Amino acid sequence: MKRPRIRGQTAILAAAGLVGAGLTVFVTGADAAATTYEAESAAITAGLIESNHAGFSGAGFVNTDNAIGSAVQWSPQAVAGDATLRFRFANGTTANRPMRITVNGTVVDGATPPSGNGTPVGVNGRLRVCGTKLCNQFGKQIQLRGMSTHGLQWYPQCVNAASLDALARDWRADHLRLSMYIQEGGYETDPRLFTDRMHSLIEQVSARGMYVIVDWHQLTPGDPHHNLARAKTFFAEIARRHGDKPNILYDVANEPNGTAWSRIKTYHEAIIPTIRAADPDSVILLGTHGWGSLGVSDGGSETDVINNPVNATNIMYTFHFYAGSHGAEYLNTLSRAADRIPVFVTEFGTQEASGDGPNNFTRTQRYLNLMASKKISWTNWNYSDDSRSGAVFTPGTCPGGPFAGTSRLKPAGVWIRDRIKNPADDFPAS
Repeated sequence: MKRPRIRGQTAILAAAGLVGAGLTVFVTGADAAATTYEAESAAITAGLIESNHAGFSGAGFVNTDNAIGSAVQWSPQAVAGDATLRFRFANGTTANRPMRITVNGTVVDGATPPSGNGTPVGVNGRLRVCGTKLCNQFGKQIQLRGMSTHGLQWYPQCVNAASLDALARDWRADHLRLSMYIQEGGYETDPRLFTDRMHSLIEQVSARGMYVIVDWHQLTPGDPHHNLARAKTFFAEIARRHGDKPNILYDVANEPNGTAWSRIKTYHEAIIPTIRAADPDSVILLGTHGWGSLGVSDGGSETDVINNPVNATNIMYTFHFYAGSHGAEYLNTLSRAADRIPVFVTEFGTQEASGDGPNNFTRTQRYLNLMASKKISWTNWNYSDDSRSGAVFTPGTCPGGPFAGTSRLKPAGVWIRDRIKNPADDFPAS
């Protein structure tokens, strides 16, 4: 792999075979400056340390599973300028075991970027909040457009190599929101399983050069404090493992409801330090009252947040809408709020608030026009084959697809795919 620029600290060899000596970093191509990182000392996903074959250095080698998401990850000391990375690995079977290499969350070998301008992460790098807008590594305002999964406890089969390839290359999405429910058969039933599932999916989405929104999908009960201890455990691990990636955003409370903004604020001010301890730089998305409506659905308004903001930096407030149910009052709230505070629409649908019913494309387009004009990033619900009208694929599409093109899309899927692809992203670099 020839001379990638090392801006951060993470190199990943994903879905390989037997990883032997591991990673050697030659700073600016000078062999005298080489540093070797052994595989057995790396962070390992879906693999074992073994020594029953010859040819390894150090204490052994890593035998990864022949499965999507298996990976070996190193965090070498960051260096200025260019460096050459050399990996030693072997395929221990006669089966095809393809791999991808990523550096700082961006694929640098083994995958085709979705456009000639590179991947969204490759172009924009680590994001930050500037004023009321989301800005890229050049300090330029950008808008992200992407999709949300359905609950990872119900539809994990819809998030696989083929569907992620389609989302990145055919749909040209900028990000995927990984929706992990906490109750309703989700995280609380098996924290280890769902945390590991999130780790694997973060790596897979990152390998395709998209941004990842890690969605703590608390819904019932509506008070996020009910899950605060769980949230601290989960986000501490996610931030430690992935905080050095440039493409991670944390969505820390999906849809608080039946709870005053003042109490929700105290939850945010409790969870933010947990993330910042391991990840001081990534954008954190803060759920708002009234099911993420900036209070409208609970009888409040955006002034609740504006007059009592969370005391933190590099944060944005979330807004959700469903065009079949939410009319002018919601649209006007979003418009006013976006002029005063940083807002990210982390969930919306073209149908009713249930995620079902008839599509209202006319009203949704008004929202999209507003969000384009004010550089408000958005995420559509949802990238699955659920029977409801808001799921983009027809039932039975997952896991086999096809996911590219329109042959297996419902009307909402055809419509939103076109709005992600057109107009093409305009990410300014200067």
